[in-house]
Amino acid sequence: MKQIIKYGLLAAAMSVCAPAFAADKLPLKELEGIADRDHWLPGEVNKDGALEALQNATAETAKPFTGSLEKPLQIALIYPSADTSDFWARNYLAMTKRLEELKIPFETTEFASRQIEHSLQGTYASQVDQDADQYDFVIFGPSELAIQGDNIEKLAKNDDLTTFVWAFHTPLKYFEKQPAVWFDFSSAYGALKICDYMVERLGKDVTYAMNRGIPGITDNQRSGDFKDCVAEKGNWNVVYEHYGEYQREGGFEGTQLILQSYPEATVIHNANTAMSMGSVEAQKAVGKEKEIFSTGWGGTGLELEAIRAGELDATPMRMGDDVGAATAEAIKAHLEGREGELPLVFLGRITVAHDKMSVEEIDNLEKEAFRFSGVGALER
Repeated sequence: MKQIIKYGLLAAAMSVCAPAFAADKLPLKELEGIADRDHWLPGEVNKDGALEALQNATAETAKPFTGSLEKPLQIALIYPSADTSDFWARNYLAMTKRLEELKIPFETTEFASRQIEHSLQGTYASQVDQDADQYDFVIFGPSELAIQGDNIEKLAKNDDLTTFVWAFHTPLKYFEKQPAVWFDFSSAYGALKICDYMVERLGKDVTYAMNRGIPGITDNQRSGDFKDCVAEKGNWNVVYEHYGEYQREGGFEGTQLILQSYPEATVIHNANTAMSMGSVEAQKAVGKEKEIFSTGWGGTGLELEAIRAGELDATPMRMGDDVGAATAEAIKAHLEGREGELPLVFLGRITVAHDKMSVEEIDNLEKEAFRFSGVGALER
């Protein structure tokens, strides 16, 4: 969809769709291990200072868009927002509230799914691609990057759309044309943060188990990097790894198996909110929630409630609204013709929230993380 954007006395017809990175332009620099990866790292594709500039714009008071649009922007969202994690809903709220602060009129169309509904997401992608003249921007939150890669590239190649990706920060090398921006929190960084915290708190030679997600980049980082880190820094031993597909049921069933067959495991590491909630339920069902050290992932409202209740022990906590707010700022940059200033990969901040924090400390973290979407668990 073409928009007429006006600045003061100057009227110019222009498309909100921006030239995305082509394969022959990447990488901008090479980091160690580049030949062994099928994806780029943020440091290999971001221009110097671009990430920091967008992070700063996101953290600052909104500076309203001074142009005008003939009609509201049309934004399509394809994401697994029907799942337990409130990551998607919160970033939707953060994006829309930041757009309102920026004085950018918009309308959204949501295409919801669960994280295991890969084919449904493919159907949605084809629908948006076919109806591209109805939309200005499409935001894709893939069920799993490897599975949805072709659908993402299809949208990125559509000149009638500007494509953003949520929840991944690993641009695939095989793409002939990259999406405009990838927005995420670094799962690898979060894995190292929670690893360092747990080794320092629990010591060495710990026996543990994991509820992993879906095989792919995200789980390789959240679970795999955590596994490597605790082995290296604490000589921890993993006795069982259950693939729960990021579902509450998977976390529940995996934890049942762990409690029955691997009672020596004193720690259960969960790779997302849904599985951590299922894991807590399974522990409570047999009165084990005080005996097992359990982690979540992301620091969502549900996880923070569980920490306050003494049911969850620690989580790598994302400053959750960063992704949605940064997306709004990126939309503004496109409208103002400043898309060349944007990073290819945006990363939000991560810290560790845990049960040794005071209520005030958790409350302050929550207020900062959810400054747009609001504190407490969202109504589902």
